[in-house]
Amino acid sequence: MAQVPISIEFFPPNTPVGSEKLKTVVQDLSVLQPEFFSVTYGAGGSTRDKTLATVRDIAALGFEAAPHLSCVGSTREGIAEILATYRDQGIRRIVALRGDLPSGTAVAGEFRYASELVRFIRETQGADWHIEVAAYPEYHPEQRYARKDLQHFADKVKCGADSAITQFFFNPDAYFHFVDEARRLGVTVPIVPGVMPIHNFARIVQFAARDGIEIPRWVMLKMEGYLDDAASIRAFGIDVVAGLCQRLIAGGAPAIHFYALNQSALTLEICRRLGPA
Repeated sequence: MAQVPISIEFFPPNTPVGSEKLKTVVQDLSVLQPEFFSVTYGAGGSTRDKTLATVRDIAALGFEAAPHLSCVGSTREGIAEILATYRDQGIRRIVALRGDLPSGTAVAGEFRYASELVRFIRETQGADWHIEVAAYPEYHPEQRYARKDLQHFADKVKCGADSAITQFFFNPDAYFHFVDEARRLGVTVPIVPGVMPIHNFARIVQFAARDGIEIPRWVMLKMEGYLDDAASIRAFGIDVVAGLCQRLIAGGAPAIHFYALNQSALTLEICRRLGPA
């Protein structure tokens, strides 16, 4: 178990074999005593049924599950229906996001921003839900101006969010600066850093390029220098992410959220490095 509370994110498996494997991963990671496991939601709700099934599986194993809920392309009636389904499953924590439209779709639906989704949940459901929202330490890739992105984040929180989880990053100073700026705007909720273990560096590079995330040059050069040396890549990746977590904890991060990509080994090893709570 790490020195601070942790949470862990999965994506919904596409096959029955993947679903069974994820149950094992959940059991393996349960030794870390995570506060909750979150489950992503595809563009425009494309994985709605799979997200629900994954949440049910996690809850059936005795752990708190927090489904992602994206609102773009959705109606108020549709969101209310999804919330009712989760309520029936005993789910009370949700990650509220704007989300992306499916490729080739141009209809935004009744919600334009995550702040509108958060407001809708609070106005129709009261305080029944613990609502997480997203934060972007290096700012949202679609936003040109940092100040506007910070204001959008503050607006989401003011609409009723309980806490926030950041996009993954490798520069702790970006996180600390973002938190300081958010506090200046009156945001008081916990802002939990999101961290991605390096399972596949080429894939991380793709994610980073898509989402405007900076990978430090020294990390890039060392990774490229290892070529096909999988053992060295794995060891160095653990060093980088464990070191990042240590700096975040030392700097006062309230918790750590791991983007585990449905695997357990690296998250377990990083938390082992972090030591007991």
